Amino acid sequence: MKTIQHWINGSPADGAAPRTQPVFNPATGQEQARVVLGGAADVDAAVEAAARAFETWSESSLTQRTQVMFAFRQLLVEHEEELGRIISAEHGKTVDDARGEITRGREVVEFACGLGDVLKGSFSDQVSRGVDVHNFRQPLGVVAGITPFNFPAMVPLWMHPIAIATGNTFILKPSERDPSAANFVAALYRQAGLPDGVFNVVHGGKDAVDAILTHPGIEAVSFVGSTPIAKYVHEQATAHGKRVQALGGAKNHAVVLPDADLEFAANHITSGAYGSAGERCMAVSVAVAVGAAADGLVEVLERKAREVKVGPGDRPGTEMGPLVTKAAQERVENAVGTAATQGATIVVDGRGLKIDGHEDGFFTGPSLLDHVTTEMAAYKEELFGPVLAILRVDTLDEAIDVINANPYGNGTALFTASGEAARRFQRTIKVGMIGINVPVPVPMSYYSFGGWKDSLIGDNPIHGPEGIRFYTRPKVVTTRWPQPKQQVDAGFDFPTSS
Repeated sequence: MKTIQHWINGSPADGAAPRTQPVFNPATGQEQARVVLGGAADVDAAVEAAARAFETWSESSLTQRTQVMFAFRQLLVEHEEELGRIISAEHGKTVDDARGEITRGREVVEFACGLGDVLKGSFSDQVSRGVDVHNFRQPLGVVAGITPFNFPAMVPLWMHPIAIATGNTFILKPSERDPSAANFVAALYRQAGLPDGVFNVVHGGKDAVDAILTHPGIEAVSFVGSTPIAKYVHEQATAHGKRVQALGGAKNHAVVLPDADLEFAANHITSGAYGSAGERCMAVSVAVAVGAAADGLVEVLERKAREVKVGPGDRPGTEMGPLVTKAAQERVENAVGTAATQGATIVVDGRGLKIDGHEDGFFTGPSLLDHVTTEMAAYKEELFGPVLAILRVDTLDEAIDVINANPYGNGTALFTASGEAARRFQRTIKVGMIGINVPVPVPMSYYSFGGWKDSLIGDNPIHGPEGIRFYTRPKVVTTRWPQPKQQVDAGFDFPTSS
């Protein structure tokens, strides 16, 4: 049985604790490896290595750092298929979907390759007689990322390329459900020429998380996961003097107006709802059908949900793989049953799906629920599975009110042919990321990712310009170089620039 180790100071490490946990293949339901579960001692070892590496890496040139990033980016391209299959085998998503997340994560690496321009400071000449002012940004030190199972490559790539390119050293605590991608990426970094200790991986559960949140040697923590844990991470890490990025859960709505192309809208909502088996924080989990759009939309969504090809992620032609664990499968299927008891109409029932040759896999099919209300659990809870709820309203303003009343504010979409409706929607909706005829509005790497309300705890979005600011801190320098024989009297009043 393969054992997945930590990665500390440039090589695999067994760690201080002998405990391990099984890693399953979701398509077969079988254990395929074991991952070591680290704790405080392993975090200590990683921090020690990272702090030692920071002394030299923080003083390295921008040229050296960007050269490593360019090499790392090329290695991600060359090994995309291999890494995609590693992700598929542990997460369950299709290989194509896994390759897609690698591509989106690689975009952040490409952004990091251009940090030389982004990190340029400013200079003000002669702000006072013989006095100039300039500013620049410096890295924080050792920083850490705690990442979820649903994007084992992409979400960490939202963090560590920018942190490393700005001169920090990094400790990653990936999900213990699909841990192998993190070690694979660590090996690519080493091949790209990254010095030992700059990038480290500590596997584990809550013990490792708590050690990261409280360790005095870690300056900042980035987190993506559920809202309750995001709140916990933010509370604990800030209490211990750290900067925190804490991205939480979501309940994303796609609004469809009567003037929308229903075939187009349904096609994109279907992919947004059932892609990655719905296990993503930007998944479309609620379709809000406005007025006369409702019956036609449900009809097309039903047809498309029944057409989704479910199977193992490495099978050609598969569009949706299994859920990540047996517990996730049971939770999602129980939620469909609960919706029916609360009055929802089950248009498509994905429960009880069996795939030939993979009868023990964690499969459930797409489920489509109609006549859902805001009081039902299927609406209020983040199901994190292939379940799409249809909510019917009479007007766009009513749809906006529904979305604004929801405690989450991660992403939303509007399908319409009306520019006026689109502009009204995007200006009045209380959501951080908005798509107009785009179902999953994940921004490009040179913008920042982050929602509103309970989808972002604190005020630090991730990657893009906000990522640069998060992983660095500014210095402002005021200089005077008097002539050798010039006498400048010092005043005792508050200094002015005259």
